[in-house]
This record gives sequence, C-alpha cells and structure tokens, in this order.
Amino acid sequence: MRPEFYQNKWEGLRQSPTTQDLKPLARQIALSFLDYYFYNDKYEGEYIRLLCEMATAFEDEDLNLIGSAALFGIVIEGLCDDFEELQAETYNRVMCQVVSYCRRMPAGRWLNRRLKDFGIDSYDTMFNRIEKIRSTSDQCRKDIRGPRKILVLSRVTIGADVAITSVMIQRLAHTFPEAEILVIGGSKLLQIFGGNPRIKIDVFDYSRRGGLFERFTAWDAVLETVSREVTFDIAQDVILVDPDSRLSQLGVLPVIGDENHLFFNSRGKDSYPKKMSISELTNHWLDMVFGESRFCYPMVWLQKKDLDRAALFTDGLRAAGCNRIIVINFGVGGNSRKRLGEDFERLLISKLLEEPNTVIILDKGFGEEELKRTARLMGSFDSYQRMDTSFDGETAGLFAGGIISIECDMGEIAALISNSDEFIGYDSACQHIAAAVGVPAYTIFAGSNNTRFVRRWQACGPAKSEIIHVDTLTHPPMFDYEDIVARIIDARRG
Repeated sequence: MRPEFYQNKWEGLRQSPTTQDLKPLARQIALSFLDYYFYNDKYEGEYIRLLCEMATAFEDEDLNLIGSAALFGIVIEGLCDDFEELQAETYNRVMCQVVSYCRRMPAGRWLNRRLKDFGIDSYDTMFNRIEKIRSTSDQCRKDIRGPRKILVLSRVTIGADVAITSVMIQRLAHTFPEAEILVIGGSKLLQIFGGNPRIKIDVFDYSRRGGLFERFTAWDAVLETVSREVTFDIAQDVILVDPDSRLSQLGVLPVIGDENHLFFNSRGKDSYPKKMSISELTNHWLDMVFGESRFCYPMVWLQKKDLDRAALFTDGLRAAGCNRIIVINFGVGGNSRKRLGEDFERLLISKLLEEPNTVIILDKGFGEEELKRTARLMGSFDSYQRMDTSFDGETAGLFAGGIISIECDMGEIAALISNSDEFIGYDSACQHIAAAVGVPAYTIFAGSNNTRFVRRWQACGPAKSEIIHVDTLTHPPMFDYEDIVARIIDARRG
C-alpha cells in the first residue's frame, strides 16, 4: 500500500488507539518500507516518518513502544542482518531521518543541543559524516601514536562483545601496552570481562526494547562518560573505538572528535572477504588500521569465584564417574525465530543421554518463559537421574549420568562451559563463549537463510565450532527433527 493509505488509517486510529489496532498497522508500514526498498529499489521516507509519529504520539508509553518496536525490530534489524554495503547505507539514511525527526520535538531538545555541539545541524551534515566515516574506516592510521587512554564501546549484546570487543581489547593492549583501556557498556560485561585486570569497565545499560527517545539516552550517557574520562590535559592522547555499536546507533551519533575516532564498519564493505567470521573480520580490520599482521581469537576473562565454583561442580560430576559433560543452552535472546521448539529439544537431549556416563547441564535461561520451558523439558526425563539446582547450590548427590537444570548468570554459565567437554545450543552468546574458552561448540542456526549472516556469526576459537543450519523459512519445511539430531551427532563425531 502507498503511504497515503497508511496515513489515513493512522489518522483514524490516533484519536482512539488500541494495541490490537496499532500493532498490525505498524508492522504493515515497516514491511511496506522494506518491500519498496528491497524489491523496488525505492527509499520511501514517508513510511519512516509515520513510524516515528506512531512511536512518539501518545502519553501512554506502552502505545508508543508499538511504533518503536516495528521501526527497530523490523526495519532496522532487517537492514543490519545482511552484511551488505547498500543496506548499511540505507540504515544510515533511516537512522539520520529518525534522529532528525526526534531532534525537532520538544522532548528532543537535548538531542538537538548535543548534535549541535558536534557541528551537526541538519540531516545532510549527519548523513555525509557517517558515510565518510564508513568509507574511510579501514584506512591506516599512522597518525595514532601511543595513546594514554583508549575508550571502547560495547556492542551491547554479549555474543558480539565476545566475538568482536574481546578481540579489540587484546589487539589494543598489545599495540599500546602503556595505555589505559576503558570499556563502556552493560553490567553483564563484568561477568565475562571482569577477570581482566588490564581493563576498566564503565557500566550502564542500553534498552534494546525501549522507546525512541530511550534508545538515544544511552548515547547521552556515553557522552557523559567521555566528557569525564577525556580531560583537557589528555584530550590529544585519547582514542575511542566504536565497533559498530548500538550505543552510537552504529556510528550515526558522534561520541568524540573524528581525529580521535576509530570505527569498525562491521556490516559492509563489499571488498571485505565474504567467508570470514565476524571475529576474523575484526582482526582483518585491525591489521589494516594499525598496519600490522596479528591474530587473536575471542576471549573471556571470568571472575575467579565463578571459575572456582564451576570447577567444584564439574569435578564432583567426574568424581561420581561422569566421562562427558555437555552444557546446553536453548536461549535465543528474545528472537523466537531462532528456536526449533520443545519437541526437537526433547529429542536431542534423549539422544545425548543414550551415551553412557554423560551428564547434560541444561541452563535454565532467563525470564519466566524460559524457566517454564526448562521445567517442562525436565519433566520429560523422569526415567533418568535428574537434579534441579542453582550455581551456588549443594553438590551432594551428583551422579555419573543424567540431566541437571541449573540457574545461573552469564558469567556462571560461561564458567561451567569452560569446565565442560562440549557445548550445544542455538545461535546465541554461549556459542561464542564456548569458542573463546576452547570448548567444541555445535550451533543450531535457524531463522535465517542468509549465508553471509550465518558465516559472519559463526563462532571462532581454537577448538572445533560446527554449524548445523536449519531452513525454517521454506513451506513446507525442508527438515525434520530426527534429521537435525542426526546431523548434530554426526558433527560431534567428525
């Protein structure tokens, strides 16, 4: 439908809105934008304007979230998942339009003021800036010599921070051994990087499902951190590394002067090698920027208390006669498209439990829905030895074979993975953690048929990391659960 049709529909709804009516309208507008862009090669900015209106029109923030969710969950994610240069450019156009819309509103006065501080007074200025940064992001920076302080933005998601940010930390620490390194991001960074005395972590959280203005407040918080850390006396001796972070809306929002700024254009240059994982691509970019050839696998730096507790737990299993410990995490980070369902998960666990003296540690996950799913799965295995516990729970009564569901945070499950023999799960943070700690990982990739996306997000580490791709998008589906389980078992034996 043309924008005028949706405009009329929107005008009819905004005076008496309901969630039931707004959700399909926002979705239709977002998908229509992608239809015109992907298949008709047209940028229809009216669709984006309508979504911005829907995301800011109401006093009830729950109603505003409907437009915001469609804008970010459908349009923005749709443009960012392809790892193609043209989509990266269109993302920049969309985000510049969204920011320009917000800065003109009364609630966006602070946003407008911040942008003007960087000399950004129009859409064109903003768009031309990010396009220049994107096109020159991999040029050798011989002008950077011996910074006293390095600020690194988090990628926000733990999997990306392991796959990308941890590589950057290692390379920067090697290239600039005297520099102080500060990572800016969420509290979970302390769980996976908190054991590294070489870095400091400045903690605040980005809302991945917040409203339009809420998503930009993270940028404001970053600016406050930069202002505090970059004092006048060291301003010329600081660099900030942006790994294509949501904190800067993938580089669209400035956080420091361009001369102090390094930007990893992770989504798209057509000249980049097509088959590299995102970790390999990070190394490739650092080679170009610093003019040196060096490779670092992703790493995690776990806290000693977590490692000690995990070792106590797994040593107890082995003392009871267990020969193989498999950690399984069926979390999907809120993206249900990546999940195959409980029938598959039940079948996989049943097959693995046929192996003698094998213990499966099943991460309960986070949130009410995942906890209920895990409880239902555990109820299916009453013929096996079972235990339901927490990371700090008692270790008495451990056994040589069976299944244990365990409640733990990200650092704790990472410590358990590091003491296990293998990891199996959907595409999520845990596959990257397994690769980083040198544990074989078998990742079920579902919900995407984009080969470059799957290759980019393949786990990278010194041990074997295998992908089992499941095409869930064809009709009828081109798979069955027995086939997927057989392929996982085959990959483990290869």
